[in-house]
Amino acid sequence: MLGTTTFWKPSQAKPSQEQRGVHQKNEFFSGRRRRHRLQRCKQIIVMKKKSNHHLHHRNNRSRSSSSNNVDNSVLGILQRVIFCRRRRLRGQLLPFISAVGGCILFFFAIVSFLSPPINHHHVHHFRYNHTSLDDEIDFRSNIGNTSTFLIPRAGGSLGDEIWRSSQSQSYYGCSQKSENYQDVDAKTNDSRFLMIITSGGLNQQRTGITDAVVAAYILNSTLVVPKLDNKSYWKDQSNFSDIFDVDWFISYLAKDVKIVKEVPMIEGRSIHPYQMRIPRKCDPECYYSRALPILQKKKVVMLTKYDYRLSNRLDTDLQKLRCRANYHALRYTEPIREMGDKLIERMKMKSRRFIALHLRFESDMLAFSGCYFGGGDKEREELEQIRTRWETLHIRNPDKERRLGRCPLTPEEVGLMLRALGYGEDVHIYVASGEVYGGENTLSPLKQLFPNFHSKDTIATKEELAPFASYSSRMAALDFIVCNASDVFVTNNNGNMAKMLAGRRRYFGYKPTIRPNAKKLYRLFLDRGNMTWEEFASRVRTHQIGFMGRPNEAMPGKGEFHEYPIVCICEDLNSHIQNQSQGQSQNQSEPNNHNVHVNKRDRNESEIVVKEQHLNEEHNSSYTQQIENENRTRVKELPIRNKNDSDCGLEECHQTNP
Repeated sequence: MLGTTTFWKPSQAKPSQEQRGVHQKNEFFSGRRRRHRLQRCKQIIVMKKKSNHHLHHRNNRSRSSSSNNVDNSVLGILQRVIFCRRRRLRGQLLPFISAVGGCILFFFAIVSFLSPPINHHHVHHFRYNHTSLDDEIDFRSNIGNTSTFLIPRAGGSLGDEIWRSSQSQSYYGCSQKSENYQDVDAKTNDSRFLMIITSGGLNQQRTGITDAVVAAYILNSTLVVPKLDNKSYWKDQSNFSDIFDVDWFISYLAKDVKIVKEVPMIEGRSIHPYQMRIPRKCDPECYYSRALPILQKKKVVMLTKYDYRLSNRLDTDLQKLRCRANYHALRYTEPIREMGDKLIERMKMKSRRFIALHLRFESDMLAFSGCYFGGGDKEREELEQIRTRWETLHIRNPDKERRLGRCPLTPEEVGLMLRALGYGEDVHIYVASGEVYGGENTLSPLKQLFPNFHSKDTIATKEELAPFASYSSRMAALDFIVCNASDVFVTNNNGNMAKMLAGRRRYFGYKPTIRPNAKKLYRLFLDRGNMTWEEFASRVRTHQIGFMGRPNEAMPGKGEFHEYPIVCICEDLNSHIQNQSQGQSQNQSEPNNHNVHVNKRDRNESEIVVKEQHLNEEHNSSYTQQIENENRTRVKELPIRNKNDSDCGLEECHQTNP
C-alpha cells in the first residue's frame, strides 16, 4: 500500500483490524511528539542566537565581580586564621605583658623613693606681665632650633630673693685651730724640704698650692715656695711672686708650716731634689708610705704635676689648714688687687648689683670636652683638629656626654636659664672668658637677652690692661677678683675656677652661686620648642633646686673639698632663729626696700667679723710676734683684727682681695 510506513511480510501473521488501529494511533502521537520537539529545538536555537550578544556583555561584568568575590573570600580566610592564632597566643602574651608592666611600676617606685623631696620653700612662682608687645622679647635661636619665645623683659617678681639668701646670714667661715693642733715648732723637721711643681691653669695651680701646705704639715717638712707650671697650653712664664703676695703667704702660715723661698745649703753644699709623683687623692697614710721614706733619705723631694694629689677626706684640723691657706694666706699681688678693685668699682657704678658669668667656651675647652654644639661639619673638623694635641685623649660620644651633663652650656642656654630664673633684661653682666669659639655669632643670643654686657676689655683701657695682657694667669686673676665680688656668680661649666669660687663664696657667707644642672636642663633645652615660655621657666626653676649655692645643698664629704668646704663653715643658731622670726613677720607686712636689706647685711657681717676676731685672736698674736722677729718690713700689712675692724665687711677684714 502506497503512503504507508508499515510493510506486511508473508512470513508473518496478518494483523487484525483492532491491532492496526492501535498502531496507527501510536504513530500519530509519536509524530506529534517529534514535531513538538523540533519546534522546541528551533525556539531554543533562536533564543540562544538572540541572547548571545547579551551573554557576552554579562560575562564581562561577571569576571570583575567574581574576582572581587575571590578576594573577599581570601581575606575572610586570613581573618579567620589570624583570629584563631590570636586566641592561641593570648594565653602566652598576657603573662609576659603583665611581667613587663610590673617591672616598669617597680622601677618608678624605686626612683620616686630615692629622689630627694621637693623643697617647696625654695620653689618660687613668678608673675609675668603680658600687657603689651613692648614688655616681651621675640627670641629666636640661631643654632638650629627654630622655636621662638616671647620672653618678658622685666623677669620675675621675686625681687631681692634672686640676689641673696636670707639663710646665708646665719653662716660664717671658721678655720681656727683646735686645742690638739700641733704648731710648727713641734711638727717641723728642719732637715726635710718639700718642693712642688703645679699643673694646669691658675685655679688648678691654686688647688695644688693649698694642698702642698697640708702635705708639708703631714710630712713634718719645710715647704719651699711652689713653682708654677710654665709648660702647659697657656705658656705663661709667671712665677709665684708675680701673681701671689709671697711675703703674706709665708707670714700668714708662719705658725702652721715653715715656708722658705729657696732650699738652703745643707752642710755647705746644694742638694739636687729627688723628683717623684704622688697618686691623685692620696691620703695621709699614702704620703707616709710613698713620700716619707724617700724624704728621710734624700732630704729634698720635688712632687711634679701636683694638682688634686690630696684626698678630700681628711681630719678636721687638716681641712681647716686647707681653708686658712686658700681663703686667707693666698692673695694676689698689689698691682693685680688694685686693678681688680678698679674693675669692681666701675661695675658698681653701672649698677648697684651685677652678675658675673664665668663663660668657658674656648675652642680648646670644647675640643677637650668631646661635645658637639650644633656648628655642623665645620665645627666637627675644627675641634677634631684641636683634639690631636692630646695624644692620650679618648674618643667620646657627644650625645652621651651631653646626656650625662658633662657638656658646658652654650651662651644662649646660659642666657635662657638666667631669664627663666627671674633676672630681667636690665641686669648688668660681667663676662669672664677667653676667646669664645664662634665669636660674636655665638655671643649674640646672650647679648640679645642681656644687652648690658661687660668684660674687663670693655670697662678698662688697653693701657690699663697692658701690664697683664701678655700673661694668661694674671688676666685670670683679674676675672677671679671681679667674680668673687659679684652679687651673683654663674658658671656654664663646673671647672676649676668655678669650683674654687663656689667654695670661697660659701665660706664667706653663702653668696649666691649658680651652677647649671646640665643633666636635667639638656632635655629641657631640646624640647623647648614644644612648650610656652611660662612652662619652660617653671621647669628650669624646678631643675635648679639644689644648684643655687644655698646652705645645706651639699652633705659633708661629697664633692671636691675646694668646692664644698663644709668643715670650715659654722652656723650661728641665734642668728638663724632671729632670721626665721623676722621672715615670719615680713610675710605679714610689706617687704622692706633694698637699702634696708643692705644695712641689715652690713650689721650682720660686722657681728660675724667680731666673732671671727675672738676665734682667731690666738693665731694672730702668735704669728705677729714671729713676723716681727723675722720680717719687720711686713708688720704693718699683717691681718690684725681689732675693734675698728667691725666697720668693714667680712671679706674685707680677712683680706682686701684674694
